[in-house]
Amino acid sequence: MWLDEESPRRSHPLYATLEFVGALGVLLVASLRGVLGGRIEGRETVHQMAFIGAASAPIVALTSAFTGAVVTLYSASLLVDAGGSGFVGGALALAMTRELAPILTGIMVTARCGSAIAAQLGTMKITEQIDALRALAVSPVQYLVIPRVLAALIMFPMLGMIANFAGLVGGFVIANAFGIGANSFLQSIRLLTEPFDVIGGLIKTLVFALIITLVSAQQGLSTRGGAAGVGHATTRAVVISMVLIFAANYFLADLLFAER
Repeated sequence: MWLDEESPRRSHPLYATLEFVGALGVLLVASLRGVLGGRIEGRETVHQMAFIGAASAPIVALTSAFTGAVVTLYSASLLVDAGGSGFVGGALALAMTRELAPILTGIMVTARCGSAIAAQLGTMKITEQIDALRALAVSPVQYLVIPRVLAALIMFPMLGMIANFAGLVGGFVIANAFGIGANSFLQSIRLLTEPFDVIGGLIKTLVFALIITLVSAQQGLSTRGGAAGVGHATTRAVVISMVLIFAANYFLADLLFAER
């Protein structure tokens, strides 16, 4: 599967977009075929789970906690004055489960892991390690891409739950400073949220996991131009992944929550 072969340079944006979409589609199909074929690199998958999941958990938790605190700071200052202090916890829970936790997870992992995936595969490409794998009859997709995709699909929902919990904890600390007790905060969460709010947010994380790993791998495998090319591929991977995350988030929000 010659996913990373150099193609003629074209300056037309439409051609570049179609080339990117086509390469991404081919990579997705190749990954699905590899997974369905049962040929999975277990050791590499576990290593990537540790890299994407365990190592990313602290930064996801930290950013989510401060985000939950800021959201509560604004909402509590408004709702307490309006006599709606009993809705602070529920409002925060809805914001975290449906939107903020999945988005923050996607952005943080893109910045930390997506860039690393693109840089690693890009470096392997320009140093001809990808060609060496082919010479040994090892599929680069099977050995390099699929373990990262599987690891992200497994770990992203866990990171999403960590983000939810950290955001609620950060929000509760600020709510308590406004005189909102634990019972009122938790009762508001039970009143305004449903299990599908959490489930829908976790579905979003799965889509974001696919976007980040496939885009980063595609950009890494298509790297050209030496060390400077690795830098350009890394930048493109992060930018494209974030744009696609926000675009996908809109359509997923409309699909999952528009009628709720």
